[in-house]
Amino acid sequence: MTSVVIAAHNEETVIRACLDALADQTALDGPLEVVVSANACTDATVDIARACGVMVVDRPLLGKAASLNAGEAVAHGFPRIYLDADIVVPSNAIAELTAVLGGTAGVLAAVPRRIVNTKGRPWLVRAYFSINERLPAFADGLFGRGVIALSSEGRARFDVFPEMVADDLFLDSLFSAEEKATVLAVEVVVEAPITSADLMRRLVRVRRGNSQMREAARSGEVEVSVRTSDRRAWLRVVVREPRLLVSAVPYLAITLIAARRARRSASSTDWGRDESTRARPATSGEENG
Repeated sequence: MTSVVIAAHNEETVIRACLDALADQTALDGPLEVVVSANACTDATVDIARACGVMVVDRPLLGKAASLNAGEAVAHGFPRIYLDADIVVPSNAIAELTAVLGGTAGVLAAVPRRIVNTKGRPWLVRAYFSINERLPAFADGLFGRGVIALSSEGRARFDVFPEMVADDLFLDSLFSAEEKATVLAVEVVVEAPITSADLMRRLVRVRRGNSQMREAARSGEVEVSVRTSDRRAWLRVVVREPRLLVSAVPYLAITLIAARRARRSASSTDWGRDESTRARPATSGEENG
């Protein structure tokens, strides 16, 4: 049995599409257990999840790490998949992701490839992601997809999620490059922030969370080796594709401003997500591939 754990906070606009896509999975090797771990929901998230027939954990306290840990406490199966509530996986996703785990290759963690949906976004957002989506870190990292699959051996690498917002960076830090795989046969759509201000808020939260994780690793609070930030990666992207030079200007400006604001803001264990994309239904990879 494969288990899917979905941390959820006020996801009524996206959770049904997410769960319907899981119900439509094909070529599964055994049953699929789905756990929606709802934290501090004040909308219809819990009711929708229950109506879809999945297991629901309903907690009053907010925090993604706590939500993941609560879902883990009742999940039974392996491989274990962590899925964001706004991601609609294609029908082959679960079978393809779990098929690469284990075996002679020694893969312990797998993610799909991603497409960032910037349709209808302002030019600054489109320019930023024209660089961001080409960064080398997304070629071998577990972050930025909203879906991570771990084998039972991979899940044994840690006890619980630390009380920090950078859960995907934490998981990425547990595995060597050889132990991670990007499954090109599976494509997910990640929604870009709706406005430039939404993008800035998302980047500040991400940078703050990543910095918190790196500091925790340096201090020994978490026993992982977190990858360092490659500050020149954008430049290598532009050298490889000179046509992106115009986009590099706003990309660099947005990145530097977000980094400065992240240093000034307090650390937090709150959800740390982009709320703007919850205002519209989730998009499937099959519709946008």
